[in-house]
Amino acid sequence: MTAPKTLLELSGADLTPPRLGDAALVLIDIQNEYLAGPLALPGAGPAIARAAALLARARERGSAIIHIAHRGKPGGLFDRTADRGAIVTELAPLADELVIEKELPNAFAGTDLQAQLGTSGRKNIVLAGFMTHMCVSSTARAALDLGLRTTIAADACATRDLPDGRGGALSARTIHELALVELSDRFAIIAQAEALT
Repeated sequence: MTAPKTLLELSGADLTPPRLGDAALVLIDIQNEYLAGPLALPGAGPAIARAAALLARARERGSAIIHIAHRGKPGGLFDRTADRGAIVTELAPLADELVIEKELPNAFAGTDLQAQLGTSGRKNIVLAGFMTHMCVSSTARAALDLGLRTTIAADACATRDLPDGRGGALSARTIHELALVELSDRFAIIAQAEALT
Protein backbone atom coordinates (compact mmCIF):
# COMPACT_ATOMS: atom_id res chain seq x y z
CA MET A 1 0.00 0.00 0.00
CA THR A 2 1.32 3.42 -0.92
CA ALA A 3 1.56 6.30 1.52
CA PRO A 4 -1.48 8.60 1.45
CA LYS A 5 -1.18 11.91 -0.34
CA THR A 6 -3.18 15.09 -0.20
CA LEU A 7 -5.24 16.28 -3.14
CA LEU A 8 -2.78 19.14 -3.47
CA GLU A 9 0.11 16.66 -3.79
CA LEU A 10 -1.80 14.48 -6.24
CA SER A 11 -2.53 17.51 -8.42
CA GLY A 12 1.12 18.55 -8.47
CA ALA A 13 0.46 21.85 -6.69
CA ASP A 14 3.43 23.95 -5.62
CA LEU A 15 3.58 23.52 -1.84
CA THR A 16 6.39 26.00 -1.31
CA PRO A 17 5.29 28.69 1.15
CA PRO A 18 5.38 32.21 -0.27
CA ARG A 19 7.98 34.77 0.69
CA LEU A 20 6.52 37.07 3.30
CA GLY A 21 7.28 40.11 1.17
CA ASP A 22 4.98 38.71 -1.52
CA ALA A 23 2.15 37.82 0.86
CA ALA A 24 -0.44 39.31 3.15
CA LEU A 25 -0.21 38.22 6.76
CA VAL A 26 -3.70 37.85 8.20
CA LEU A 27 -3.72 37.53 12.00
CA ILE A 28 -7.05 36.11 13.13
CA ASP A 29 -8.64 36.81 16.52
CA ILE A 30 -5.47 36.89 18.60
CA GLN A 31 -7.42 38.52 21.40
CA ASN A 32 -7.30 38.51 25.20
CA GLU A 33 -10.53 36.49 25.29
CA TYR A 34 -8.42 33.40 24.62
CA LEU A 35 -6.05 33.97 27.54
CA ALA A 36 -8.47 33.48 30.45
CA GLY A 37 -12.04 32.44 31.13
CA PRO A 38 -14.22 29.92 29.31
CA LEU A 39 -12.34 30.22 26.01
CA ALA A 40 -8.79 30.04 27.39
CA LEU A 41 -6.66 28.03 24.96
CA PRO A 42 -4.05 25.61 26.33
CA GLY A 43 -1.57 26.55 23.59
CA ALA A 44 -2.25 30.29 23.46
CA GLY A 45 1.08 31.42 24.97
CA PRO A 46 3.42 29.56 22.59
CA ALA A 47 1.22 30.40 19.59
CA ILE A 48 1.27 34.10 20.48
CA ALA A 49 5.07 34.06 20.79
CA ARG A 50 5.43 32.45 17.36
CA ALA A 51 2.85 34.79 15.82
CA ALA A 52 4.70 37.80 17.28
CA ALA A 53 7.99 36.64 15.76
CA LEU A 54 6.21 36.03 12.44
CA LEU A 55 4.66 39.50 12.57
CA ALA A 56 8.06 41.08 13.21
CA ARG A 57 9.53 39.30 10.16
CA ALA A 58 6.51 40.23 8.04
CA ARG A 59 6.95 43.89 8.98
CA GLU A 60 10.65 43.74 8.05
CA ARG A 61 9.87 42.10 4.68
CA GLY A 62 7.12 44.53 3.72
CA SER A 63 4.16 42.18 3.91
CA ALA A 64 0.65 43.53 3.79
CA ILE A 65 -0.53 43.07 7.38
CA ILE A 66 -4.16 42.71 8.38
CA HIS A 67 -5.39 42.12 11.92
CA ILE A 68 -8.79 40.46 12.29
CA ALA A 69 -10.69 40.89 15.56
CA HIS A 70 -13.91 39.14 16.44
CA ARG A 71 -16.57 41.56 17.66
CA GLY A 72 -19.08 40.29 20.18
CA LYS A 73 -21.86 41.95 22.10
CA PRO A 74 -21.11 44.54 24.81
CA GLY A 75 -20.59 42.78 28.14
CA GLY A 76 -20.20 39.37 26.47
CA LEU A 77 -17.52 37.33 24.78
CA PHE A 78 -15.24 39.36 22.51
CA ASP A 79 -16.55 42.70 23.73
CA ARG A 80 -14.31 45.03 21.71
CA THR A 81 -14.93 47.90 24.16
CA ALA A 82 -13.40 45.84 26.98
CA ASP A 83 -9.95 44.38 27.58
CA ARG A 84 -11.21 40.87 26.83
CA GLY A 85 -11.90 41.84 23.21
CA ALA A 86 -8.60 43.64 22.66
CA ILE A 87 -5.85 42.25 20.45
CA VAL A 88 -3.09 40.87 22.71
CA THR A 89 -0.31 43.31 23.53
CA GLU A 90 2.40 41.27 21.79
CA LEU A 91 0.56 41.66 18.46
CA ALA A 92 -0.75 45.20 18.86
CA PRO A 93 -1.34 46.72 15.43
CA LEU A 94 0.82 49.61 14.31
CA ALA A 95 -0.96 52.81 13.30
CA ASP A 96 -0.70 52.00 9.58
CA GLU A 97 -1.88 48.38 9.91
CA LEU A 98 -5.44 47.52 9.02
CA VAL A 99 -7.80 46.11 11.68
CA ILE A 100 -10.97 44.45 10.43
CA GLU A 101 -13.72 43.45 12.83
CA LYS A 102 -15.90 40.45 12.06
CA GLU A 103 -18.97 38.83 13.57
CA LEU A 104 -18.75 35.39 11.91
CA PRO A 105 -16.02 32.72 11.90
CA ASN A 106 -15.06 33.31 8.25
CA ALA A 107 -13.09 36.57 8.17
CA PHE A 108 -14.37 37.31 4.65
CA ALA A 109 -18.05 37.13 5.64
CA GLY A 110 -19.60 40.56 6.11
CA THR A 111 -16.23 42.35 5.97
CA ASP A 112 -14.10 44.10 3.37
CA LEU A 113 -11.19 41.65 3.75
CA GLN A 114 -11.45 40.49 0.14
CA ALA A 115 -11.45 44.08 -1.12
CA GLN A 116 -8.49 45.01 1.07
CA LEU A 117 -6.49 42.04 -0.20
CA GLY A 118 -7.40 43.04 -3.75
CA THR A 119 -6.11 46.54 -3.09
CA SER A 120 -2.86 45.10 -1.74
CA GLY A 121 -2.36 43.05 -4.90
CA ARG A 122 -1.45 39.99 -2.86
CA LYS A 123 -2.83 36.58 -3.96
CA ASN A 124 -0.85 34.72 -1.29
CA ILE A 125 -2.12 34.94 2.26
CA VAL A 126 -0.51 33.62 5.43
CA LEU A 127 -2.90 32.89 8.29
CA ALA A 128 -2.12 32.67 11.98
CA GLY A 129 -4.38 32.88 15.00
CA PHE A 130 -7.29 31.45 16.88
CA MET A 131 -9.02 29.04 16.77
CA THR A 132 -7.51 26.56 14.34
CA HIS A 133 -10.67 24.52 13.84
CA MET A 134 -13.03 27.50 13.70
CA CYS A 135 -12.04 30.92 12.35
CA VAL A 136 -8.70 29.92 10.82
CA SER A 137 -10.31 26.95 9.08
CA SER A 138 -13.38 28.90 7.91
CA THR A 139 -11.22 31.67 6.49
CA ALA A 140 -8.84 29.28 4.71
CA ARG A 141 -11.74 27.41 3.12
CA ALA A 142 -13.35 30.64 1.91
CA ALA A 143 -10.01 31.89 0.56
CA LEU A 144 -9.88 28.98 -1.91
CA ASP A 145 -13.25 29.99 -3.34
CA LEU A 146 -11.90 33.53 -3.81
CA GLY A 147 -8.85 32.38 -5.78
CA LEU A 148 -6.31 32.99 -3.03
CA ARG A 149 -3.36 30.75 -2.20
CA THR A 150 -3.26 30.13 1.55
CA THR A 151 -0.48 29.13 3.90
CA ILE A 152 -1.16 28.47 7.57
CA ALA A 153 1.53 29.05 10.19
CA ALA A 154 0.57 25.94 12.14
CA ASP A 155 2.45 26.63 15.36
CA ALA A 156 1.14 30.22 15.46
CA CYS A 157 -2.40 28.85 15.80
CA ALA A 158 -4.18 27.18 18.70
CA THR A 159 -7.55 25.84 19.71
CA ARG A 160 -9.32 24.32 22.71
CA ASP A 161 -10.65 21.01 24.01
CA LEU A 162 -14.08 20.13 22.61
CA PRO A 163 -16.82 17.74 23.75
CA ASP A 164 -16.86 14.58 21.63
CA GLY A 165 -20.65 14.13 21.69
CA ARG A 166 -20.35 10.90 23.69
CA GLY A 167 -19.77 12.32 27.15
CA GLY A 168 -16.03 12.73 26.72
CA ALA A 169 -13.73 15.27 25.14
CA LEU A 170 -11.12 15.58 22.44
CA SER A 171 -7.95 17.42 23.39
CA ALA A 172 -7.02 20.78 21.94
CA ARG A 173 -3.94 19.16 20.42
CA THR A 174 -6.04 16.56 18.61
CA ILE A 175 -8.51 19.18 17.36
CA HIS A 176 -5.64 21.42 16.20
CA GLU A 177 -3.82 18.65 14.36
CA LEU A 178 -6.97 17.28 12.75
CA ALA A 179 -8.03 20.72 11.53
CA LEU A 180 -4.60 21.26 9.95
CA VAL A 181 -4.63 17.83 8.30
CA GLU A 182 -8.06 18.51 6.82
CA LEU A 183 -6.93 21.90 5.49
CA SER A 184 -3.74 20.44 4.04
CA ASP A 185 -5.72 18.14 1.77
CA ARG A 186 -7.04 20.90 -0.50
CA PHE A 187 -7.19 24.30 1.17
CA ALA A 188 -3.78 25.36 2.44
CA ILE A 189 -0.05 24.83 2.67
CA ILE A 190 0.82 24.00 6.28
CA ALA A 191 4.13 25.38 7.54
CA GLN A 192 5.90 26.19 10.78
CA ALA A 193 6.09 29.92 11.51
CA GLU A 194 9.89 30.02 11.53
CA ALA A 195 9.95 28.57 7.99
CA LEU A 196 8.13 31.65 6.70
CA THR A 197 10.69 34.26 5.71
